[in-house]
Amino acid sequence: MNTASSTEVHRWRAFAVLAVCYFMTIVDLTIVNVALPTIGRKLHFSESNLQWVVTAYALTFGGFLLLGGRAADLLGRRRIMMIGLGLFTAASLGAGLANSDGFLIAMRGLQGLGAAVVLPAALSIVMNMFSEGAERNKALGVWGGIGALGATVGLITGGLVTRYVGWQYIFFLNAPIGVAALLLARRIVPESRLFGVRRRFDPLGAVSVTGGLLALVYAISDATQVGWSSARTVGLLSASAVLLAAFLVVESRVEAPLMPLRIFRMRTVAAANAVGLLLGGSFFGFVFVGTLYMQQVLGYSALQTGVAWLATSLTSLALAGLSQKLVTRISAGPVMALGMALIGGGILWATQVPVHGHFWASLAGPFFVAGAGGAFSFIPISIGGLTGVAERDAGLASGLLNTSQQLGGALGVAIASTVAATHLKTLAVGGDATSAALTGGFQWAFWVCGAIALLALPATAVLLRRSRATEIEGAVPALEVGELD
Repeated sequence: MNTASSTEVHRWRAFAVLAVCYFMTIVDLTIVNVALPTIGRKLHFSESNLQWVVTAYALTFGGFLLLGGRAADLLGRRRIMMIGLGLFTAASLGAGLANSDGFLIAMRGLQGLGAAVVLPAALSIVMNMFSEGAERNKALGVWGGIGALGATVGLITGGLVTRYVGWQYIFFLNAPIGVAALLLARRIVPESRLFGVRRRFDPLGAVSVTGGLLALVYAISDATQVGWSSARTVGLLSASAVLLAAFLVVESRVEAPLMPLRIFRMRTVAAANAVGLLLGGSFFGFVFVGTLYMQQVLGYSALQTGVAWLATSLTSLALAGLSQKLVTRISAGPVMALGMALIGGGILWATQVPVHGHFWASLAGPFFVAGAGGAFSFIPISIGGLTGVAERDAGLASGLLNTSQQLGGALGVAIASTVAATHLKTLAVGGDATSAALTGGFQWAFWVCGAIALLALPATAVLLRRSRATEIEGAVPALEVGELD
Protein backbone atom coordinates (compact mmCIF):
# COMPACT_ATOMS: atom_id res chain seq x y z
CA MET A 1 0.00 0.00 0.00
CA ASN A 2 1.46 3.37 -0.98
CA THR A 3 1.73 6.32 1.39
CA ALA A 4 -1.25 8.19 -0.07
CA SER A 5 -3.52 5.16 0.21
CA SER A 6 -2.36 4.48 3.77
CA THR A 7 -3.09 8.08 4.77
CA GLU A 8 -6.54 7.89 3.19
CA VAL A 9 -7.41 4.67 5.05
CA HIS A 10 -6.15 6.16 8.33
CA ARG A 11 -8.29 9.27 7.88
CA TRP A 12 -11.44 7.28 7.24
CA ARG A 13 -10.74 5.08 10.26
CA ALA A 14 -10.44 8.21 12.37
CA PHE A 15 -13.63 9.52 10.76
CA ALA A 16 -15.45 6.31 11.73
CA VAL A 17 -14.49 6.79 15.41
CA LEU A 18 -15.62 10.44 15.33
CA ALA A 19 -18.87 9.47 13.59
CA VAL A 20 -19.65 6.95 16.34
CA CYS A 21 -19.17 9.68 18.96
CA TYR A 22 -21.48 11.99 17.00
CA PHE A 23 -24.07 9.25 16.56
CA MET A 24 -24.19 8.61 20.32
CA THR A 25 -24.94 12.25 21.11
CA ILE A 26 -27.70 12.48 18.48
CA VAL A 27 -29.34 9.20 19.53
CA ASP A 28 -29.47 10.41 23.13
CA LEU A 29 -31.60 13.39 22.11
CA THR A 30 -34.52 11.03 21.37
CA ILE A 31 -33.81 7.62 22.89
CA VAL A 32 -35.18 8.62 26.27
CA ASN A 33 -38.50 9.99 24.94
CA VAL A 34 -40.29 6.68 24.54
CA ALA A 35 -39.03 5.48 27.94
CA LEU A 36 -40.38 8.49 29.87
CA PRO A 37 -43.63 6.85 31.10
CA THR A 38 -41.69 3.83 32.41
CA ILE A 39 -39.00 6.02 34.02
CA GLY A 40 -41.70 8.16 35.63
CA ARG A 41 -43.34 5.11 37.23
CA LYS A 42 -40.13 3.40 38.38
CA LEU A 43 -38.50 6.50 39.91
CA HIS A 44 -41.73 8.11 41.12
CA PHE A 45 -41.39 11.31 39.11
CA SER A 46 -43.99 14.02 39.52
CA GLU A 47 -45.70 15.04 36.28
CA SER A 48 -43.99 18.44 36.30
CA ASN A 49 -40.51 17.00 36.88
CA LEU A 50 -40.63 14.26 34.24
CA GLN A 51 -40.00 16.70 31.37
CA TRP A 52 -36.62 17.51 32.94
CA VAL A 53 -35.26 14.12 31.88
CA VAL A 54 -35.38 15.56 28.34
CA THR A 55 -34.94 19.25 29.13
CA ALA A 56 -31.80 18.82 31.28
CA TYR A 57 -29.98 17.23 28.35
CA ALA A 58 -31.19 19.80 25.82
CA LEU A 59 -30.38 22.68 28.18
CA THR A 60 -26.70 21.91 28.74
CA PHE A 61 -26.26 20.60 25.19
CA GLY A 62 -27.50 23.82 23.61
CA GLY A 63 -25.98 26.10 26.22
CA PHE A 64 -22.38 24.89 26.11
CA LEU A 65 -21.85 24.12 22.40
CA LEU A 66 -20.23 27.46 21.62
CA LEU A 67 -17.92 27.34 24.63
CA GLY A 68 -17.05 23.71 23.87
CA GLY A 69 -16.13 24.57 20.30
CA ARG A 70 -13.83 27.41 21.28
CA ALA A 71 -12.19 25.35 24.01
CA ALA A 72 -11.36 22.73 21.36
CA ASP A 73 -9.63 25.36 19.21
CA LEU A 74 -7.51 26.62 22.10
CA LEU A 75 -6.74 23.46 24.07
CA GLY A 76 -6.55 20.74 21.43
CA ARG A 77 -9.52 19.22 19.63
CA ARG A 78 -8.80 15.55 20.28
CA ARG A 79 -8.00 16.26 23.92
CA ILE A 80 -11.23 18.19 24.46
CA MET A 81 -13.27 15.61 22.52
CA MET A 82 -11.92 12.82 24.73
CA ILE A 83 -12.68 14.80 27.89
CA GLY A 84 -16.24 15.35 26.68
CA LEU A 85 -16.61 11.71 25.65
CA GLY A 86 -15.35 10.54 29.05
CA LEU A 87 -17.86 12.82 30.79
CA PHE A 88 -20.69 11.64 28.51
CA THR A 89 -19.83 7.95 29.10
CA ALA A 90 -19.55 8.33 32.87
CA ALA A 91 -22.82 10.29 33.04
CA SER A 92 -24.55 7.61 30.94
CA LEU A 93 -23.44 4.95 33.42
CA GLY A 94 -24.64 7.13 36.29
CA ALA A 95 -28.02 7.67 34.61
CA GLY A 96 -28.50 3.93 34.26
CA LEU A 97 -27.70 3.43 37.94
CA ALA A 98 -30.00 6.27 39.08
CA ASN A 99 -32.48 5.40 41.83
CA SER A 100 -34.01 8.84 42.29
CA ASP A 101 -35.48 11.49 40.02
CA GLY A 102 -33.01 14.21 41.07
CA PHE A 103 -29.95 12.07 40.40
CA LEU A 104 -31.20 11.03 36.95
CA ILE A 105 -31.86 14.66 36.00
CA ALA A 106 -28.36 15.63 37.16
CA MET A 107 -26.80 12.83 35.08
CA ARG A 108 -28.81 13.89 32.03
CA GLY A 109 -27.46 17.41 32.45
CA LEU A 110 -23.90 16.07 32.57
CA GLN A 111 -24.61 13.96 29.48
CA GLY A 112 -25.67 17.10 27.64
CA LEU A 113 -22.53 18.93 28.77
CA GLY A 114 -20.37 16.05 27.53
CA ALA A 115 -22.19 16.03 24.20
CA ALA A 116 -21.72 19.80 23.85
CA VAL A 117 -17.96 19.30 24.22
CA VAL A 118 -17.75 16.24 21.95
CA LEU A 119 -19.77 17.43 18.98
CA PRO A 120 -17.99 20.66 17.89
CA ALA A 121 -14.57 19.16 18.63
CA ALA A 122 -15.31 16.05 16.54
CA LEU A 123 -16.73 18.06 13.62
CA SER A 124 -13.77 20.46 13.59
CA ILE A 125 -11.35 17.48 13.52
CA VAL A 126 -13.25 16.16 10.49
CA MET A 127 -12.98 19.59 8.88
CA ASN A 128 -9.22 19.68 9.37
CA MET A 129 -8.62 16.07 8.29
CA PHE A 130 -10.20 16.61 4.86
CA SER A 131 -9.30 19.34 2.40
CA GLU A 132 -11.98 21.85 1.45
CA GLY A 133 -13.89 20.81 -1.66
CA ALA A 134 -15.01 17.39 -2.89
CA GLU A 135 -13.08 15.45 -0.25
CA ARG A 136 -14.54 17.33 2.71
CA ASN A 137 -17.99 17.43 1.13
CA LYS A 138 -17.97 13.64 0.88
CA ALA A 139 -17.12 13.32 4.57
CA LEU A 140 -19.73 15.88 5.59
CA GLY A 141 -22.29 14.12 3.39
CA VAL A 142 -21.79 10.94 5.40
CA TRP A 143 -21.81 12.99 8.62
CA GLY A 144 -25.15 14.57 7.69
CA GLY A 145 -26.64 11.18 6.82
CA ILE A 146 -25.60 9.82 10.22
CA GLY A 147 -27.27 12.76 11.93
CA ALA A 148 -30.49 12.24 9.97
CA LEU A 149 -30.59 8.57 10.96
CA GLY A 150 -29.63 9.08 14.61
CA ALA A 151 -32.89 10.57 15.86
CA THR A 152 -35.01 7.78 14.40
CA VAL A 153 -32.64 5.07 15.63
CA GLY A 154 -33.01 6.63 19.07
CA LEU A 155 -36.80 6.29 18.97
CA ILE A 156 -36.70 2.68 17.78
CA THR A 157 -33.88 1.61 20.10
CA GLY A 158 -35.54 3.30 23.07
CA GLY A 159 -38.78 1.44 22.40
CA LEU A 160 -37.13 -1.95 21.95
CA VAL A 161 -34.74 -1.70 24.90
CA THR A 162 -37.36 -0.33 27.31
CA ARG A 163 -39.85 -3.04 26.36
CA TYR A 164 -37.58 -6.08 26.33
CA VAL A 165 -34.61 -5.28 28.59
CA GLY A 166 -35.30 -2.32 30.86
CA TRP A 167 -35.12 1.47 30.72
CA GLN A 168 -31.69 1.53 32.42
CA TYR A 169 -30.10 -0.05 29.37
CA ILE A 170 -30.87 2.90 27.12
CA PHE A 171 -28.09 4.56 29.14
CA PHE A 172 -25.92 1.49 29.79
CA LEU A 173 -25.57 0.99 26.02
CA ASN A 174 -23.40 4.11 25.85
CA ALA A 175 -20.83 2.82 28.34
CA PRO A 176 -19.06 0.09 26.31
CA ILE A 177 -19.35 2.12 23.10
CA GLY A 178 -17.90 5.18 24.81
CA VAL A 179 -15.00 3.25 26.38
CA ALA A 180 -14.16 1.63 23.03
CA ALA A 181 -14.27 5.01 21.28
CA LEU A 182 -11.96 6.53 23.91
CA LEU A 183 -9.40 3.76 23.47
CA LEU A 184 -9.52 4.00 19.68
CA ALA A 185 -9.49 7.81 19.57
CA ARG A 186 -6.15 8.01 21.36
CA ARG A 187 -4.58 5.70 18.78
CA ILE A 188 -6.38 6.65 15.57
CA VAL A 189 -7.71 10.21 15.75
CA PRO A 190 -5.04 12.86 15.06
CA GLU A 191 -4.58 15.76 17.43
CA SER A 192 -5.66 19.08 15.98
CA ARG A 193 -4.67 22.29 17.69
CA LEU A 194 -3.25 25.72 17.05
CA PHE A 195 0.53 25.59 17.41
CA GLY A 196 2.58 28.69 18.09
CA VAL A 197 -0.48 30.68 19.16
CA ARG A 198 -0.76 32.18 22.60
CA ARG A 199 -3.76 30.75 24.47
CA ARG A 200 -5.74 33.73 25.60
CA PHE A 201 -9.14 33.27 27.19
CA ASP A 202 -12.21 35.48 27.28
CA PRO A 203 -13.87 34.78 30.67
CA LEU A 204 -16.46 37.57 30.35
CA GLY A 205 -17.47 36.35 26.92
CA ALA A 206 -17.66 32.74 28.10
CA VAL A 207 -19.85 33.57 31.11
CA SER A 208 -22.19 35.92 29.22
CA VAL A 209 -22.79 33.72 26.17
CA THR A 210 -23.17 30.48 28.16
CA GLY A 211 -25.49 32.15 30.66
CA GLY A 212 -27.48 33.77 27.87
CA LEU A 213 -27.87 30.52 25.93
CA LEU A 214 -28.81 28.55 29.05
CA ALA A 215 -31.47 31.12 29.96
CA LEU A 216 -32.79 31.15 26.38
CA VAL A 217 -33.04 27.35 26.03
CA TYR A 218 -34.62 27.05 29.48
CA ALA A 219 -37.17 29.78 28.76
CA ILE A 220 -38.16 28.26 25.43
CA SER A 221 -38.37 24.71 26.79
CA ASP A 222 -40.34 25.78 29.87
CA ALA A 223 -42.72 28.17 28.09
CA THR A 224 -45.06 25.38 27.01
CA GLN A 225 -45.56 24.44 30.68
CA VAL A 226 -45.88 27.86 32.34
CA GLY A 227 -47.00 30.02 29.39
CA TRP A 228 -45.23 32.49 27.14
CA SER A 229 -46.60 35.47 29.05
CA SER A 230 -45.74 34.18 32.53
CA ALA A 231 -43.37 36.20 34.69
CA ARG A 232 -40.82 33.37 34.65
CA THR A 233 -40.72 33.11 30.86
CA VAL A 234 -40.58 36.88 30.34
CA GLY A 235 -37.89 37.24 33.01
CA LEU A 236 -35.73 34.48 31.53
CA LEU A 237 -36.08 35.82 28.00
CA SER A 238 -35.17 39.32 29.23
CA ALA A 239 -32.15 38.00 31.13
CA SER A 240 -31.07 36.06 28.04
CA ALA A 241 -31.36 39.15 25.85
CA VAL A 242 -29.28 41.23 28.29
CA LEU A 243 -26.57 38.57 28.60
CA LEU A 244 -26.33 37.99 24.84
CA ALA A 245 -26.21 41.73 24.17
CA ALA A 246 -23.44 42.03 26.76
CA PHE A 247 -21.63 39.17 25.00
CA LEU A 248 -21.68 41.04 21.69
CA VAL A 249 -20.34 44.18 23.36
CA VAL A 250 -17.56 42.21 25.05
CA GLU A 251 -16.62 40.42 21.82
CA SER A 252 -16.30 43.69 19.93
CA ARG A 253 -13.84 45.09 22.49
CA VAL A 254 -11.64 42.35 23.94
CA GLU A 255 -8.28 41.51 22.40
CA ALA A 256 -8.91 37.74 22.16
CA PRO A 257 -12.69 37.22 21.86
CA LEU A 258 -14.39 33.87 22.44
CA MET A 259 -16.32 34.40 19.19
CA PRO A 260 -14.58 36.80 16.81
CA LEU A 261 -17.42 38.65 15.08
CA ARG A 262 -15.41 38.64 11.84
CA ILE A 263 -16.63 35.08 11.31
CA PHE A 264 -20.01 36.47 10.25
CA ARG A 265 -18.38 38.44 7.43
CA MET A 266 -18.19 35.16 5.53
CA ARG A 267 -21.50 34.86 3.77
CA THR A 268 -21.43 31.07 3.78
CA VAL A 269 -21.19 31.06 7.59
CA ALA A 270 -23.87 33.74 8.07
CA ALA A 271 -26.31 32.13 5.65
CA ALA A 272 -25.72 28.58 6.91
CA ASN A 273 -26.36 29.59 10.51
CA ALA A 274 -29.49 31.58 9.62
CA VAL A 275 -30.90 28.71 7.59
CA GLY A 276 -29.75 26.21 10.24
CA LEU A 277 -31.86 28.05 12.82
CA LEU A 278 -34.93 27.79 10.56
CA LEU A 279 -34.13 24.18 9.68
CA GLY A 280 -34.09 23.24 13.37
CA GLY A 281 -37.33 25.12 14.00
CA SER A 282 -39.20 23.50 11.12
CA PHE A 283 -37.82 19.96 10.95
CA PHE A 284 -37.64 19.18 14.68
CA GLY A 285 -41.04 20.80 15.19
CA PHE A 286 -42.40 18.57 12.43
CA VAL A 287 -40.97 15.43 14.07
CA PHE A 288 -42.42 16.48 17.43
CA VAL A 289 -45.92 17.18 16.12
CA GLY A 290 -45.93 14.17 13.79
CA THR A 291 -45.02 11.89 16.67
CA LEU A 292 -47.87 13.25 18.80
CA TYR A 293 -50.35 12.83 15.92
CA MET A 294 -49.38 9.20 15.38
CA GLN A 295 -49.54 8.32 19.07
CA GLN A 296 -52.48 10.41 20.29
CA VAL A 297 -54.74 10.29 17.23
CA LEU A 298 -53.78 7.15 15.30
CA GLY A 299 -52.96 5.13 18.42
CA TYR A 300 -49.44 4.08 17.35
CA SER A 301 -47.12 2.58 19.94
CA ALA A 302 -43.72 4.16 20.55
CA LEU A 303 -42.07 1.42 18.50
CA GLN A 304 -44.53 1.81 15.60
CA THR A 305 -43.89 5.55 15.64
CA GLY A 306 -40.13 5.07 15.42
CA VAL A 307 -40.49 2.62 12.53
CA ALA A 308 -42.78 5.09 10.70
CA TRP A 309 -40.09 7.80 10.94
CA LEU A 310 -37.67 5.48 9.14
CA ALA A 311 -39.33 6.65 5.92
CA THR A 312 -37.86 10.10 6.56
CA SER A 313 -34.46 9.02 7.88
CA LEU A 314 -33.75 6.40 5.22
CA THR A 315 -34.74 8.83 2.46
CA SER A 316 -32.27 11.37 3.87
CA LEU A 317 -29.57 8.73 4.13
CA ALA A 318 -30.18 7.48 0.57
CA LEU A 319 -29.87 11.00 -0.89
CA ALA A 320 -26.91 12.14 1.22
CA GLY A 321 -24.38 11.21 -1.49
CA LEU A 322 -26.29 13.07 -4.18
CA SER A 323 -26.57 16.12 -1.93
CA GLN A 324 -22.83 16.41 -1.32
CA LYS A 325 -22.11 15.89 -5.03
CA LEU A 326 -24.51 18.71 -5.94
CA VAL A 327 -22.87 21.01 -3.41
CA THR A 328 -19.46 20.20 -4.87
CA ARG A 329 -20.68 20.80 -8.41
CA ILE A 330 -22.84 23.93 -8.04
CA SER A 331 -22.29 25.27 -4.43
CA ALA A 332 -24.19 25.09 -1.15
CA GLY A 333 -26.78 27.84 -1.65
CA PRO A 334 -29.06 26.38 -4.35
CA VAL A 335 -28.98 22.92 -2.73
CA MET A 336 -29.82 24.45 0.64
CA ALA A 337 -32.75 26.34 -0.90
CA LEU A 338 -34.02 23.15 -2.57
CA GLY A 339 -33.84 21.27 0.71
CA MET A 340 -35.74 23.88 2.69
CA ALA A 341 -38.39 24.11 -0.05
CA LEU A 342 -38.86 20.33 0.10
CA ILE A 343 -39.09 20.34 3.89
CA GLY A 344 -41.64 23.16 3.76
CA GLY A 345 -43.63 21.38 1.06
CA GLY A 346 -43.61 18.06 2.91
CA ILE A 347 -44.77 19.65 6.16
CA LEU A 348 -47.52 21.64 4.42
CA TRP A 349 -48.68 18.41 2.76
CA ALA A 350 -49.02 16.98 6.29
CA THR A 351 -51.57 19.69 7.17
CA GLN A 352 -54.11 17.51 5.37
CA VAL A 353 -53.86 14.60 7.83
CA PRO A 354 -57.35 13.33 8.81
CA VAL A 355 -58.72 12.05 12.08
CA HIS A 356 -58.86 8.46 10.80
CA GLY A 357 -55.63 8.49 8.87
CA HIS A 358 -53.38 5.66 7.69
CA PHE A 359 -49.63 5.75 7.23
CA TRP A 360 -49.46 5.08 3.48
CA ALA A 361 -52.44 7.27 2.65
CA SER A 362 -51.76 10.20 4.98
CA LEU A 363 -48.14 10.28 6.14
CA ALA A 364 -45.84 8.43 3.74
CA GLY A 365 -45.83 11.20 1.13
CA PRO A 366 -45.01 14.03 3.55
CA PHE A 367 -42.39 11.87 5.28
CA PHE A 368 -40.58 10.97 2.05
CA VAL A 369 -40.61 14.58 0.78
CA ALA A 370 -39.40 16.00 4.12
CA GLY A 371 -36.74 13.28 4.26
CA ALA A 372 -35.45 14.33 0.85
CA GLY A 373 -35.44 17.91 2.07
CA GLY A 374 -33.40 16.85 5.09
CA ALA A 375 -30.65 15.46 2.84
CA PHE A 376 -30.59 18.61 0.72
CA SER A 377 -30.52 20.96 3.73
CA PHE A 378 -28.57 19.40 6.63
CA ILE A 379 -25.60 18.55 4.41
CA PRO A 380 -25.21 21.88 2.51
CA ILE A 381 -25.73 23.76 5.78
CA SER A 382 -22.89 21.74 7.37
CA ILE A 383 -20.66 22.32 4.37
CA GLY A 384 -21.56 26.00 3.98
CA GLY A 385 -21.12 26.69 7.69
CA LEU A 386 -17.50 25.50 7.52
CA THR A 387 -16.53 26.82 4.07
CA GLY A 388 -13.76 29.38 4.12
CA VAL A 389 -13.28 29.05 7.89
CA ALA A 390 -9.63 29.16 8.99
CA GLU A 391 -8.22 26.30 11.05
CA ARG A 392 -7.99 28.55 14.11
CA ASP A 393 -11.79 28.97 14.10
CA ALA A 394 -12.84 25.41 13.16
CA GLY A 395 -14.19 24.50 16.61
CA LEU A 396 -15.94 27.85 16.95
CA ALA A 397 -17.65 27.48 13.57
CA SER A 398 -18.73 23.91 14.40
CA GLY A 399 -20.12 24.94 17.78
CA LEU A 400 -21.90 27.94 16.28
CA LEU A 401 -23.54 25.84 13.57
CA ASN A 402 -24.83 23.25 16.02
CA THR A 403 -25.98 25.95 18.44
CA SER A 404 -28.11 27.52 15.69
CA GLN A 405 -29.79 24.20 14.91
CA GLN A 406 -30.37 23.29 18.56
CA LEU A 407 -31.85 26.70 19.39
CA GLY A 408 -34.02 26.50 16.30
CA GLY A 409 -35.22 23.05 17.35
CA ALA A 410 -36.08 24.18 20.87
CA LEU A 411 -37.92 27.22 19.56
CA GLY A 412 -39.77 25.27 16.86
CA VAL A 413 -40.97 22.59 19.27
CA ALA A 414 -42.11 25.22 21.79
CA ILE A 415 -44.00 27.25 19.18
CA ALA A 416 -45.58 24.18 17.56
CA SER A 417 -46.73 22.75 20.90
CA THR A 418 -48.17 26.12 21.95
CA VAL A 419 -50.09 26.50 18.68
CA ALA A 420 -51.40 22.92 18.85
CA ALA A 421 -52.49 23.26 22.49
CA THR A 422 -54.19 26.62 21.92
CA HIS A 423 -56.18 25.42 18.91
CA LEU A 424 -57.04 22.16 20.68
CA LYS A 425 -58.64 24.11 23.53
CA THR A 426 -60.58 26.29 21.08
CA LEU A 427 -61.98 23.27 19.23
CA ALA A 428 -62.73 21.37 22.44
CA VAL A 429 -64.69 24.31 23.85
CA GLY A 430 -66.58 24.45 20.56
CA GLY A 431 -67.80 20.87 21.08
CA ASP A 432 -65.44 18.91 18.78
CA ALA A 433 -64.59 15.34 19.72
CA THR A 434 -61.19 14.82 21.34
CA SER A 435 -59.63 13.15 18.30
CA ALA A 436 -60.95 15.86 15.97
CA ALA A 437 -59.74 18.62 18.29
CA LEU A 438 -56.29 17.03 18.55
CA THR A 439 -56.06 16.65 14.78
CA GLY A 440 -57.11 20.27 14.24
CA GLY A 441 -54.44 21.46 16.67
CA PHE A 442 -51.76 19.38 14.99
CA GLN A 443 -52.79 20.66 11.55
CA TRP A 444 -52.28 24.25 12.69
CA ALA A 445 -48.91 23.32 14.15
CA PHE A 446 -47.91 21.79 10.80
CA TRP A 447 -48.86 25.04 9.05
CA VAL A 448 -46.53 26.96 11.39
CA CYS A 449 -43.62 24.51 10.94
CA GLY A 450 -44.02 24.61 7.16
CA ALA A 451 -44.01 28.41 7.17
CA ILE A 452 -40.81 28.45 9.26
CA ALA A 453 -39.11 26.24 6.66
CA LEU A 454 -40.16 28.44 3.76
CA LEU A 455 -38.81 31.53 5.57
CA ALA A 456 -35.35 30.18 4.75
CA LEU A 457 -35.79 31.08 1.08
CA PRO A 458 -36.18 34.88 1.44
CA ALA A 459 -33.75 34.88 4.38
CA THR A 460 -31.02 33.36 2.23
CA ALA A 461 -31.77 35.76 -0.63
CA VAL A 462 -31.53 38.78 1.68
CA LEU A 463 -28.20 37.61 3.12
CA LEU A 464 -26.79 37.12 -0.36
CA ARG A 465 -27.90 40.53 -1.57
CA ARG A 466 -26.42 42.24 1.46
CA SER A 467 -23.13 40.39 1.16
CA ARG A 468 -22.89 41.30 -2.52
CA ALA A 469 -23.58 44.94 -1.79
CA THR A 470 -20.88 44.91 0.89
CA GLU A 471 -18.40 43.30 -1.45
CA ILE A 472 -19.11 45.84 -4.17
CA GLU A 473 -18.39 48.64 -1.71
CA GLY A 474 -15.09 46.94 -0.90
CA ALA A 475 -15.79 46.52 2.80
CA VAL A 476 -15.44 42.73 2.72
CA PRO A 477 -13.27 40.83 0.24
CA ALA A 478 -15.19 38.41 -1.95
CA LEU A 479 -14.80 34.74 -1.11
CA GLU A 480 -14.11 32.53 -4.06
CA VAL A 481 -14.56 29.22 -2.31
CA GLY A 482 -18.00 27.81 -1.48
CA GLU A 483 -20.08 30.80 -2.59
CA LEU A 484 -23.78 30.35 -2.15
CA ASP A 485 -24.88 31.54 -5.56
